[in-house]
Amino acid sequence: MPVDRLLPTEEARDLIQLTRDVADKVLDPIVDEHEKNETYPDGVFSTLGEAGLLSLPFPEEWGGGGQPYEVYLQVLEELASRWAAVAVAVSVHSLACSPLLAFGTDEQKQRWLPDMLGGSLIGAYSLSEPQAGSDAAALACKATPKDDGYVVNGSKAWITHGGIADFYNLFARTGEGSKGVSCFLIPKDQDGLSFGKPEEKMGLHAVPTTSASYDDAFVSAERRLGTEGQGLQIAFSALDSGRLGIAAVAVGIAQAALDDAVAYANERTTFGKKIVDHQGLGFLLADMAAAVDSARATYIDAARRRDAGLDYSRNASVAKLVATDAAMKVTTDAVQVFGGYGYTRDFRVERYMRDAKITQIFEGTNQIQRLVIARSLRS
Repeated sequence: MPVDRLLPTEEARDLIQLTRDVADKVLDPIVDEHEKNETYPDGVFSTLGEAGLLSLPFPEEWGGGGQPYEVYLQVLEELASRWAAVAVAVSVHSLACSPLLAFGTDEQKQRWLPDMLGGSLIGAYSLSEPQAGSDAAALACKATPKDDGYVVNGSKAWITHGGIADFYNLFARTGEGSKGVSCFLIPKDQDGLSFGKPEEKMGLHAVPTTSASYDDAFVSAERRLGTEGQGLQIAFSALDSGRLGIAAVAVGIAQAALDDAVAYANERTTFGKKIVDHQGLGFLLADMAAAVDSARATYIDAARRRDAGLDYSRNASVAKLVATDAAMKVTTDAVQVFGGYGYTRDFRVERYMRDAKITQIFEGTNQIQRLVIARSLRS
């Protein structure tokens, strides 16, 4: 059932209704087929771009929607409740646009940002490496200065939209230590860039996740964002926002699982009454609803802090931790409500459960979120 949302403006309420319309008409009818067959939904992201849903939290002067992050995240939740893989890709696209907006020169922004925010160019983020996931300072992919640019060699891993996205934020080593990483904006057709075969994932089947290899790829200096050695600062500046995106996606998955479980519990009968009327199952559904509502509150609180210009790093980690753990619990319980049917692919709840698991892992594992929260408590 649609969630009653407390939104700041009439424009925001209209935006949520637009999102629901697009999600119901464009995403919901085809999600089962694409997830089952592991096929990419051509045309979906251009449709979302035309509807203005790929640029919501960015300034209007660059073609963005000028919406508060609080509103953008609730749009993302609506998309995730229909199709988690698409919502994750939308969140990653926003993450990939952020370095250019925050650290690019006016010339770089004028050249690339309008097409990125308009949906003509879809972005991806390539920070992780086969041996450097949570420990970003251990990056080994190297960009060696040469002439008026850099020669890049090395590998990146776990790239959402890899091989399909039009541009990639590449974080590569240009020096030693944590101050020796730089950020580059790499086009899809970069010479020397190739992609591995899509990972065979547990969930999020319709949008590929790949590795990437750079083999003597010459990247011009004009594609470096920020100063040399500023890469980790750029990466980490966007990660808090990215964590909120994943929190919103997780809540969307959990809300869908709750809705399906409630609908089933109101239809299925045992011992002469609807199963929702059995206290044991009714209490399970109540706990699921409480978990979804609580998780939503954490990401909205963090987003409001971000919108107000307050520090929200710890709040982002709390939201990511709470929302993704809740999604895993709620989707598991939804399968339980369906009984044996929930373990089959005839119902969506088994997919929700598979999709929920990755939210506890990417954008920093939940163990990393606990580490961030614990460090914030030091006196």
